[in-house]
Amino acid sequence: MLRKLFQTTNPASQPFVVSGSGTLGWDMVAANLAEPGDDVLVLHSGYFADSFADCFGVYDVNATQLKAPIGDRPQLAEIEKALQEKKYKLITITHVDTSTGVLSDVKGVAELVHRVSPETLIVVDGVCSVGCEEIRFDEWGLDVILTASQKAIGCPAGLSILMTSGRAIETFKTRKTPPGSYFGSFKNWLPIMQNYEAKKPSYFATPSPQLIRALHTSLSQILSRPLEDRFAVHAATSQRIKKAISELGLKQLAEKPENQANGMTAIYLPEGIPAPLVLGALLKQGVIFAGGLHKAIAPKYIRFGHMGVSVVSFVVPVLVSSFLFSFQIFSIFFIIFPFAYSFLWCLDHQG
Repeated sequence: MLRKLFQTTNPASQPFVVSGSGTLGWDMVAANLAEPGDDVLVLHSGYFADSFADCFGVYDVNATQLKAPIGDRPQLAEIEKALQEKKYKLITITHVDTSTGVLSDVKGVAELVHRVSPETLIVVDGVCSVGCEEIRFDEWGLDVILTASQKAIGCPAGLSILMTSGRAIETFKTRKTPPGSYFGSFKNWLPIMQNYEAKKPSYFATPSPQLIRALHTSLSQILSRPLEDRFAVHAATSQRIKKAISELGLKQLAEKPENQANGMTAIYLPEGIPAPLVLGALLKQGVIFAGGLHKAIAPKYIRFGHMGVSVVSFVVPVLVSSFLFSFQIFSIFFIIFPFAYSFLWCLDHQG
């Protein structure tokens, strides 16, 4: 099922499903596919590129970040220049950065890497994209996609999921030093995963059977219709949400249409309207939005996730109505009473 989700039919491709969060995927990439002293290029479109680069540092791998302004992504010309200046073992792309809602052009970057630096492994962080954005593992020539169970796949959190290419596995097998991790080592997990697919019992570390069952249920639901239909529904829903946000006069962190993810939207709040009150008002209506995560601008924006079950089960219109209602109420209130935040904060924190 995972092979169908990632759109790979190559028998050399190898899925991994390991107990852990999406962050474990970073460790597995850094520990197994890079070696101390290797250079890797991390494309930066938000908070999570910083963390991936930090992870490489733990394994004494040299991570160079190619950064874009907030709300944007590194441009192909910049990436090409960086690849021409130095040989990189890996390049990492955050497909959708959860902190900014920026969508990266994975297909375009992959084509560029194959042309300019074909020996460089292409690693995609798909935690916020797998299941809601188009991904074609074989066709685009990707080497790793790492993701987690809890976002567009629609499972409870707790599974780290990777798809790796034959080239990635061969890179692991020919490394000169042992992997820097025990729990995350391909040496330990590769035979387990191969045995699982062959329906043979095997053991290295205790799995999460309830989560594996939940993953099977989610994948069965996702694959019950063509993936193209699922991606189209996410894109159409995203456009409706972004249109409603624009009609309120609000701006997205990702201003350019080509940078805007289909599974989430990061929304700047107007000056004077505090995020905690908006989030609190939504929560009282049974709706959960997330606060800002990008360190430089965290208090200035909120994040609206619209992916997976919330999209295909048509819950999103309710979420949009709740947001529109809450925002309009706060807009009117803070125009009439400009010092209202201090007053409401005192009421909320008294006694």
